[in-house]
Amino acid sequence: MCNPPNAVSRRSCEIPFVAVSERLHHLGRTLASSLRLWGVPHLLDPVQLCAAELVTYVISHVGAKTPTWVTMSLDGPYIRIEVRDPDPRRFPAQGPRLIEAVVDRWGVVSHDYGKTTWCELATGLPAKERPPTNPRLAGIEALLTLYGRVAASSGAGSPLSRVASEEAATELIADLLHWLRAHGADPDTALDRAQTRYEAVLAQFA
Repeated sequence: MCNPPNAVSRRSCEIPFVAVSERLHHLGRTLASSLRLWGVPHLLDPVQLCAAELVTYVISHVGAKTPTWVTMSLDGPYIRIEVRDPDPRRFPAQGPRLIEAVVDRWGVVSHDYGKTTWCELATGLPAKERPPTNPRLAGIEALLTLYGRVAASSGAGSPLSRVASEEAATELIADLLHWLRAHGADPDTALDRAQTRYEAVLAQFA
């Protein structure tokens, strides 16, 4: 799913993809559409090259028809391409030469459900001014960091940090519901009240 730019959210595009060379052209066209929509068509050639190289690595070293997820995100001075596959064991010993020739940095992150190989290219765009931190959100992120033993806000926007934070939040909510039931309260009633308060806060910013 690809999202257009707006004043609040980061620009991002995630494409479920079966790693076969015959689909690389279609992948390139999808990424090109997003780049034009985001106003950075000058990045078309290096982005398509990087995405194709990362997927080709999966085909060559993990296997053809491997289910992958290609993510492209743009946040001011850098555009990031990520390819996630389900094999956490096979890491590239060194970056593909074609990628190293055009990117500013690249790396591999291992996680429970596989690994993510990523690279970033400079866009030439200025960094966006970040909004002031909401104290309430900062407190929640600190709680999730302690509860899930993950850095909830580090590497903001990366799929790895989002997944880890969402998992920690889900576990926390589930444990709170168990705690309510154990103390004679109705979890469904608590959820309804929480939803009402959540919607009231959203309405303040609508």
